[in-house]
Amino acid sequence: MGRLTVRLPSTLHRQLAMLASNEGVSLNQYIVYSLTRQSSQAYTVRQVPEVEVERQRASFEQLLGTLGEAPEEEIKRVLSNREVVEPESELEKEAIARLKGQMKKRQLAV
Repeated sequence: MGRLTVRLPSTLHRQLAMLASNEGVSLNQYIVYSLTRQSSQAYTVRQVPEVEVERQRASFEQLLGTLGEAPEEEIKRVLSNREVVEPESELEKEAIARLKGQMKKRQLAV
């Protein structure tokens, strides 16, 4: 565990000590909790504004338009040569069945 010495203004120190006391934890525990909560907010999922979603969608559609399509023979060749692996044990049986069904539908469509 790391150690950090921080100089705090007296008013902030008193405020943190009061908050820690209200929570029934030590000042150190409260500061670690507060820093953890604050730093983890950078990794939380946030809603993307609709304007940005539309911009990304348009960019994706433009990219797809530049890629073109593979010939049917090429698609069949790649699908027939792909490696078949067992599903991960952590996956639920219903999810596996649903995915296999979707894969079968797509193979029939090709």
